[in-house]
Amino acid sequence: MQHIDEWRAVAAATGPADRAAAEAAARRAYRAAGLAVPTRYVWVDSPLAAVHAIRALEHRGDSVREAVRTAPWAAERESAHRELGPGGWAELWNATGAQLWDTTRTLADRIRAGVVDALLGPAPEGPRDTAATRTTRGAQVSEIRGILLDAVLGQHDAPWLVAFHDRGDRLAPLADLARNTGWWWPFEHVVVFSERPVRLHRDEAGRLHSEDGPALRYADGFALAAWHGMPVPDDFFDELATLTPARIRAEENAELRRVMLEHFGYDRYLAESKAEPVHRDETGILWRIPLSDDEDVAMVEVVNSTPEPDGSFNTYWLRVPPDTTTAKQGVAWTFGLEADEYEPLRQT
Repeated sequence: MQHIDEWRAVAAATGPADRAAAEAAARRAYRAAGLAVPTRYVWVDSPLAAVHAIRALEHRGDSVREAVRTAPWAAERESAHRELGPGGWAELWNATGAQLWDTTRTLADRIRAGVVDALLGPAPEGPRDTAATRTTRGAQVSEIRGILLDAVLGQHDAPWLVAFHDRGDRLAPLADLARNTGWWWPFEHVVVFSERPVRLHRDEAGRLHSEDGPALRYADGFALAAWHGMPVPDDFFDELATLTPARIRAEENAELRRVMLEHFGYDRYLAESKAEPVHRDETGILWRIPLSDDEDVAMVEVVNSTPEPDGSFNTYWLRVPPDTTTAKQGVAWTFGLEADEYEPLRQT
């Protein structure tokens, strides 16, 4: 639908919030819920800073999220179900909110997890991992997540807001808040607003991804580093420039080791490791990279039979299943065939 791109841009917006517009929209949301408008507005740079601020706030009153966000939301959804029926509602959702749901909700979950990690650090291991420490940490995680789940997600409520875009004015204040701020926390007397991120990088699948620093960063330094959606340590990218085969083999985390291999390049790793091919035939050369505590990486090296304009021939590397035993079997697999079915007239 025509509003998808608009709300996709809202969900991915970075840079300073429009504070005046956000505060005005919050007042309208409170009035629509039959509540007195807040007497105080607190702005912070990130959801992490919001947790600190909320913990320190005095005389904030109870959360009114149910009244300002959940109740109008539920009323609008019930109205849509009643008017459109189950099939019509499913059709509307699939054409609108479902287009943004996975990437936006995954991002919100990653932010929550990142805030918990930033406040508590990694879970204790070894002798420090006792029943008492697990109980204490569990209570701390529950408290932090409780604060985060009390947030109205602002721009990250885009999947629902695009679904209800053409259905009247009941959610207009919430839509204006989403356009003008990040997450926000409504209490009886105070609203806490978080600024939007200052940096957001994703891959083509919409997953957090960056090869040169945090994929998501807020103005106060709270950040998330990721490689095609997989969380990586903050200093991970500083190390990529100096990777060696020995360092890759020494990495105990299998997921990080795969990222290192992908960045380093399988062909380069094979060359610098002085690896030996395990099989060769008319289709190419099969190489295998053994990895401790992980499945082997199998690659087939193939040469394009069609020369380039300068007369050279390009070499390609095909990732194949780890149980591949011959080069032909690997090449056939890339075409969805068994080795005895693969008989190309001409390789390209």
